[in-house]
Amino acid sequence: MKRKVIFGVIAGLICLSLTGLAEEMKRKDVSLTVYNQNFALVRDLRSINLKEGINEIRFFDIAARIEPASVHFKSITAPDKCGILEQNFEYDLVSADKLLSKYIDKVISVISQDDVKYTGYLASYDGSQIVLAEDKEKGPIFMINRSNIRDIEFPQLPEGLITKPTLVWSLLNNKPGMHDVEVSYITGGLNWVADYVAAVSDDEKSISLTGWVTIDNKSGTSYENASLKLVAGDVFRVQKRAPIADRMEVKALGSAVPEQFEERQLFEYHLYELQRRTTLKNNQTKQISLLTAPKVSVNKVYTYSGALYNWYYYDAWQGQQCNKKVGVNLEFKNSKENGLGIPLPKGTIKVYKADIDKSLQFIGENQIDHTPKDEKISLYLGNAFDIVGERKITDHKKITANLYRDSYEITLRNHKKEPVVVKVIERQWGDWQVIQKSHDYKKEDATTLVFEVNVPADGEIKITYTAEYKF
Repeated sequence: MKRKVIFGVIAGLICLSLTGLAEEMKRKDVSLTVYNQNFALVRDLRSINLKEGINEIRFFDIAARIEPASVHFKSITAPDKCGILEQNFEYDLVSADKLLSKYIDKVISVISQDDVKYTGYLASYDGSQIVLAEDKEKGPIFMINRSNIRDIEFPQLPEGLITKPTLVWSLLNNKPGMHDVEVSYITGGLNWVADYVAAVSDDEKSISLTGWVTIDNKSGTSYENASLKLVAGDVFRVQKRAPIADRMEVKALGSAVPEQFEERQLFEYHLYELQRRTTLKNNQTKQISLLTAPKVSVNKVYTYSGALYNWYYYDAWQGQQCNKKVGVNLEFKNSKENGLGIPLPKGTIKVYKADIDKSLQFIGENQIDHTPKDEKISLYLGNAFDIVGERKITDHKKITANLYRDSYEITLRNHKKEPVVVKVIERQWGDWQVIQKSHDYKKEDATTLVFEVNVPADGEIKITYTAEYKF
């Protein structure tokens, strides 16, 4: 018994659609500029044989998520002799359900797993069954479970279905012969992020920093032997951007890999060009080394912000809870003198430190934004185990209808075997002034004052101050 399997029909159509077109539209080069906002600019250079007059050209191997309005066509051979009259983007791809939808009220044959053949008019179908009528008026009616179907026979492939997204052009050409043509377009589904790995030195005064680029291709096509450029920056677009769904975990902590990207400025953004070609397969996540900085000086900074409330409580000041955790930050400057000094794309930095047996242990991670050279980076990695803070309001007075006076006591207890420096951050409201203090402070902005104090090993220190607030 001759049988036509659905997927056999689809495979045959793919072969048919490619036959005779590979030479007509031979790809000569492809380049990608990928933006870290889930889109890319594709530049595709192909060779095509054109006759004089109007030519209908089918442009295959394009991204399924192409933005048709972004397509730009140019004949490099004769730009003033060749142009597009009309463009259509066809994306009604062949599938089992689409084949069935084209054959509603038409005759097909269904062959079951036990070799029973049902032939009739396709009345309906869904995910669980197919309904055939041998005669539209008299019947009988066959309801066939789709899990019991082995083959489906269609008389022919219906019109209007294609095997892959296709641009169809009507070209007017006045120079017959071979043309090198450049097609560029924007597509979604291509994204990249930067990932960084830092290893803290034994004395905690420096880190080795490795940067990686993670590229995710879900555009619907592959790009063989492509030149690659990456753009970092906040490029304004109308649609929302989407992050990479599943990022590969970067585990390498440094290597003798040569620099692979050349960085330069592009308008108000930064561009990173890969100094070799690479292949991006569809539905592939690829990682490429971005940078290696073997020694970057860092400072470990402890910070304590004891207040848990975000506004002033006026007379509801008693019984306010406080934060007892002291945060740990690593701070470093992105400068040439510090072993860096290049624009760093936004991404996640994972931080490790070697144990006494030299095995690296994960100690925290944080994200950085796009960071120009010579700017400071501060990474919050978690809270200190052996340093505890406590904050309380010890006195509260209402001086006049809109004037209040509060006194504060902040206690820091250090259970480490070495002294530490802690930055205590306090925030105030209204028209405020400190009228009494136990330690000097720095006013960072209109609402923030910072005390920087030394806490002795296995000891504690108390900070007291009184402030007035006028609302």
